[in-house]
Amino acid sequence: MSGALLKKELRANGPLAAIFLGVVTLYGSMITSMFDPKLGDSLNIMMESMPELFAAFGMSNPGASLTQFLANYLYGFLLIALPLVMILLLVQRLLVRYTDRGAMAWLLASPTPRWKLALTQAFVLVAAVVLLVAYMTGLCGILAEVLFPGELEFDRFALVNLGNLGLLLFFAGLCFCSACLFQSSGPALWVGGGLSVAFVLLDMLAGVGEQAEFVRWFTPVTLYDPVALANGENVLPLAGLYLGAVILFAAGVVVFTRRDICV
Repeated sequence: MSGALLKKELRANGPLAAIFLGVVTLYGSMITSMFDPKLGDSLNIMMESMPELFAAFGMSNPGASLTQFLANYLYGFLLIALPLVMILLLVQRLLVRYTDRGAMAWLLASPTPRWKLALTQAFVLVAAVVLLVAYMTGLCGILAEVLFPGELEFDRFALVNLGNLGLLLFFAGLCFCSACLFQSSGPALWVGGGLSVAFVLLDMLAGVGEQAEFVRWFTPVTLYDPVALANGENVLPLAGLYLGAVILFAAGVVVFTRRDICV
């Protein structure tokens, strides 16, 4: 990796990561504090009146335990959508913006090989995603222990976060590969970003009813089931997300190294 570029990107993108840490702190704290074992009956009544809406956002099962509650209401949608926005902004700042502003010539003129430049940008993106997930794991774990001692099953909660990390890294790899593949800023950002959003929407659509269940086969989000992970199930499919993330990041680095880049 390029040490100078790494320091520059960490300084430039640190504030953005801090903003998203603040946002997820707000949602994580609020939802964790809302847990009440007696709340399940009230939520069930609400779900009976709007089953399709709750199912679309992955909230069809409130869960009896704190782990299941967080997996459903925090990790089912919010901690997919918010980090995805951060990923798109980071990809724009790490790769797309250099081409837009004509600053790619500055990068390529350095003695650092192209693959090291691409690897550095990929590292910053991955580090931001890992930091966000690790922070939420620690935050919710501490809050749960303070507010509801002994209620959180830490081993299963760790599985939920492991799955969340795998899905976000897959999205990050997809957006990174897209940014490396296309010259124009529009396709560079929105082919990967658009596909990621489409995958999330397809998963939401599949949860609405049995007639749309088949669309789960067309989205990798199917491999991530936070409620099942909270029950200690569906762990093996996560390997597909991590493998896909590695392949996409590697493909992005190779493409960036070999293709002609307009500067």
